[in-house]
Amino acid sequence: MAVALPSCSSLSSVLFSSTVKFQQRPNIASFRPHRVPASSKSNRQKEAVGHKKQQQLGQTKDTRGNVFEPQTTSSKSFGVQRKNKDLVFDSKDQHVEPSDLQDSAFLNAVVKVYCTHTAPDYSLPWQKQRQFTSTGSAFMIGDRKLLTNAHCVEHDTQVKVKKRGDDSKYVAKVLARGVDCDIALLSVESEEFWRDVEPLRFGRLPHLQDSVTVVGYPLGGDTISVTKGVVSRIEVTSYAHGSSDLLGIQIDAAINPGNSGGPAFNDQGECIGVAFQVFRSEEAENIGYVIPTTVVSHFLTDYEKNGRYTGFPCLGVLIQKLENPALREWLKVQSNEGVLVRRVEPTSDANNVLKEGDVIVSFDDVRVGCEGTVPFRSNERIAFHFLISQK
Repeated sequence: MAVALPSCSSLSSVLFSSTVKFQQRPNIASFRPHRVPASSKSNRQKEAVGHKKQQQLGQTKDTRGNVFEPQTTSSKSFGVQRKNKDLVFDSKDQHVEPSDLQDSAFLNAVVKVYCTHTAPDYSLPWQKQRQFTSTGSAFMIGDRKLLTNAHCVEHDTQVKVKKRGDDSKYVAKVLARGVDCDIALLSVESEEFWRDVEPLRFGRLPHLQDSVTVVGYPLGGDTISVTKGVVSRIEVTSYAHGSSDLLGIQIDAAINPGNSGGPAFNDQGECIGVAFQVFRSEEAENIGYVIPTTVVSHFLTDYEKNGRYTGFPCLGVLIQKLENPALREWLKVQSNEGVLVRRVEPTSDANNVLKEGDVIVSFDDVRVGCEGTVPFRSNERIAFHFLISQK
């Protein structure tokens, strides 16, 4: 459904970026503002507020130390309730005291990952590269599968896992990788590995100030490590490994190299996400990030449905906020909403519908604010890219 001033447009086909397609058809309402003559285009560009890359005081790193410049982003929440085979996403009212977590069976589902990597040299592809090793964390999710970070098994030549209290290492196979969401799915064929262990149960998206416990095998020792904190922030976050913007949970629990791929628990003993990156700065401390179960659910559903991971959808447009009242007046935007389309990617189906200078005012009947956000839970707002990633 589209609303036009003076013309309207609605998506006639499934939007996609590259080979990644929407699972559902979104409705985008937009209008084409009054255009000025071509000779005035340069003046219009001067009036419009362009996207400037903000300089950050710190740098964001994944937990293997890869550095990236975080992008300023800002995402309606839903509880994940799904049960497919042994992959359980439904919650119970079971309560686990924090003091009991260290001795509970939940820790036995967390394993240490040993990976041998051979990174390619794209400038000299004929030369044989040296191998290097790294360690990370993973956890059992049922159906004899393990979940970890994609950067933990990047360019892998061999992956092995070791259970808590067991000296044996078991060969693991990488079934799927999600570079954009930094998630990888592993499997172990050994029957002995799965003996006397229970998979973790996934919980819902937490709330601010909820307690969180991060479990894994970080640097500083060989045994399992447990750190505690609270949920500090929930918003669309820049993922360091894939340079993508997806929903993320910021926590103040300590996350260090080696924690990658480890689970984060709530007080009920449910896994509410996967630890994957940290923010390092002289002016900031205790800023860690967890991949929420909404992103994990999308990854697993995609793999189970298609037999492989196909990725998250993308609208394929570059947008600009309309917070400037003068810019809204020039574009004839009569309300405090909408975002301006600055560029449409030629490979996107949106190229057949949206054009440069259009104003997107709603997505799937959800009104988009002038700052590029949509309603999120109660009394919160989040970047409207969150709606796109849910398709």
